[in-house]
Amino acid sequence: MDSLAATPGTGPATNPLPVIRPGARKRRFEDLPEGRTLVMGILNVTPDSFSDGGEHDTTDAAIRAGLKMHYDGADIIDVGGESTRPDAERISAEEEQRRILPVVEALAKAGALISVDTMNASTAEKAIEAGAGLINDVSGLEPDPEMPELIARTKVPYILMHSRGSVRSQDPKASYDDVVEDVIAELTTLRDRFYEAGVTPEQIILDPGLGFAKNSEHDWALLRNVDRLTVLGHKVLIGASRKRFLGSLLTTAGKAAPPAERDSATLATTALAASQGVWAVRVHDVAANVDAVKVAAAWQG
Repeated sequence: MDSLAATPGTGPATNPLPVIRPGARKRRFEDLPEGRTLVMGILNVTPDSFSDGGEHDTTDAAIRAGLKMHYDGADIIDVGGESTRPDAERISAEEEQRRILPVVEALAKAGALISVDTMNASTAEKAIEAGAGLINDVSGLEPDPEMPELIARTKVPYILMHSRGSVRSQDPKASYDDVVEDVIAELTTLRDRFYEAGVTPEQIILDPGLGFAKNSEHDWALLRNVDRLTVLGHKVLIGASRKRFLGSLLTTAGKAAPPAERDSATLATTALAASQGVWAVRVHDVAANVDAVKVAAAWQG
């Protein structure tokens, strides 16, 4: 891949900050490759995300990290400005926009396809204006009332994730008669609300919401039955990267593995999800997961 930005601190670009050079043209959702599972890189522009909070909490650090994901082969970069971990405090839409909009604009200028992880319709709209190509909404069954109309009007793809209640108070909602059937039914009901606003089936991407209002048993059940999601006729996104259920699986001496030690298990979920035909995986370690989806595609022929 031709370089789109000078490497910080080398050659004529001695400025330690990333130097953005425009890509050949803005990448569009329609340009995404087919024939394999896509890789969406997670870029948290926050001080308090569960796995990498604080690593990219300045504009320049976030742009550098995003460019690396782009060069490492990320098909999409998912930029978020608000942590959804249980003990995180809500921030204003204005603060969220302050964090992410310069990053979105810079990475889109460099030729990356940007998704924005937001629960706020006002942030989604400004992000689209800044160059974002899709919206990733984790609000679940309680979306911003203005979100359906925005998605219908802008015609951008929309990731509709399953969750119940506030994303910061999940465990009390983790009760299901049949988690797979219940998640499918609730996603379908929510999808229909977007249909009523004028959103088309082609715009909708489904995410079962691993770890959101679900315990480890629920997460594994959804992964074992991901084929039942794919047959609904929509693209399916799986976000297992470094999640709590993987930490619980890797418990040693009574202590769950911390997020940074869950990458190998994440690679296994990526390869298995790819073998089941999911549209994309949302991950922290882009380069390794790009390799995993390539292996899965080659295996399947």
